[in-house]
Amino acid sequence: MAKATHQAMTTMLDLGDHEVLPQSPHYPVELEHDLTAQDGSTLHFRPIRPDDASGLVAFHDQLSRQSIYRRYFFMHTELSSSEVERFTCVDYVSRLAIVVIHDDHIVAVGRYNQTPGTSEAEVAFVVADKYQLHGIGTLLLDQLSEAAWGRGIDTFTALILVENRVMLDVFHDSGFPIDTDLEDGTLLIRFSIRPCKESKRARSIRKIGRSTPK
Repeated sequence: MAKATHQAMTTMLDLGDHEVLPQSPHYPVELEHDLTAQDGSTLHFRPIRPDDASGLVAFHDQLSRQSIYRRYFFMHTELSSSEVERFTCVDYVSRLAIVVIHDDHIVAVGRYNQTPGTSEAEVAFVVADKYQLHGIGTLLLDQLSEAAWGRGIDTFTALILVENRVMLDVFHDSGFPIDTDLEDGTLLIRFSIRPCKESKRARSIRKIGRSTPK
């Protein structure tokens, strides 16, 4: 895939000049869950809301330079007001973001944006540095893929830096069949989110492993 296409996909999800869609009046409360991380802590997963704006800014402000670079592919140290509005005002169908709350603070965000006119969506995550390597990215992917599948989306794509082995492991650990395309240090990942034997098995193992905090 051409580099220009990679950049276009990243822009579509993150920084494009798109019309901000109004919040759906039907907030999907069924997507709220309390889940256990690998360190035994209980985390609250829920869809993002417009009133998360200040929390999202505070979350972004405390990310390390490495985490910001791995998420945006450049040093995007400050969110603009239009970005905050776009990120927090979603329709919960073609655009969905899930925040992870611990001690009343946002500690991770995962989101997907459906490509107009298709059944595909680009997915992306960012986890606060001190909460990384606790399995939160995998839990976010579980929640997002299940929600997307129920909303008519059947394929996820993602762009990650080839150095970002942690995020690559998140996708492989999902149990979904992953296809990758490498170009100029960037991996384009594509996979069906149709529930399959391996994805169900992987998710079942995670549930068993986290049924009792360790």
